[in-house]
Amino acid sequence: MTTAPREFDVDDAVYGVTESAEMEAIVAELDAMTRRTYGQYCGIARSMEVLGERWAPLIVRDLLVSPKGFSDLRRGLPRIPVDVLSARLRELEHTGVIRAVHAPDGDATDVYELTDYGLELEEILVRLGRWGARLLGRPLPEDIFTESALIMSLRSTFRPELARRLHVGFELRVLDFVGYARVDNGALATGVGPLPNADLVIETGYAIKDLMTGELSAAAAIADGAVRVTGDPKLLGKFTELFRNPSTPTAHAA
Repeated sequence: MTTAPREFDVDDAVYGVTESAEMEAIVAELDAMTRRTYGQYCGIARSMEVLGERWAPLIVRDLLVSPKGFSDLRRGLPRIPVDVLSARLRELEHTGVIRAVHAPDGDATDVYELTDYGLELEEILVRLGRWGARLLGRPLPEDIFTESALIMSLRSTFRPELARRLHVGFELRVLDFVGYARVDNGALATGVGPLPNADLVIETGYAIKDLMTGELSAAAAIADGAVRVTGDPKLLGKFTELFRNPSTPTAHAA
């Protein structure tokens, strides 16, 4: 008669305790620390330890558009688990990227905003968005488009060198979202919501991507109904000049 040997884990062998709640908490914390640390004395490594965590870049993206409360962030990121959002906010606050402040309207709920240190990420994320936009194909059925994605796409594709001495305002109605881009002598202002006295109102869906990559011309977009405009139709051509990104990277196209 034989008895199967019992398997011992680290808790059993070292501490003589099975399924110790305290040890499980310690091990989980150590695991989290080692998993999130590259062990490299390098600025890139440190950056990715903060921004490489799942959802962290999208939280920063949304806060670049405007300060938001917890529920606002949840609406913009509907697939993020509540506990993960809470954890990411704590981490970003701990590293000085964001801070919690009282809502300006007197609401008891705090809102999160980027610190000066966090705002330095705008140029980085704009360039990253421009790079990643070249990899966008057709939207997948599970893909979600948000107002923050719309606003950041405008910022990442804007070509200020073509906007000198130009004063024009565009209101964009893309799917269920409304945003605007106002150009004043090479400077860009963007925001969520309508733009009073816009020079051109653009209504479209995912065709906005093809319009901004040049895969769909302004004239063709209007002719086939992919885009509807209110205002001078010629301004749609100007929009495609000001907000443009190559459709695919060279290696991908080959």
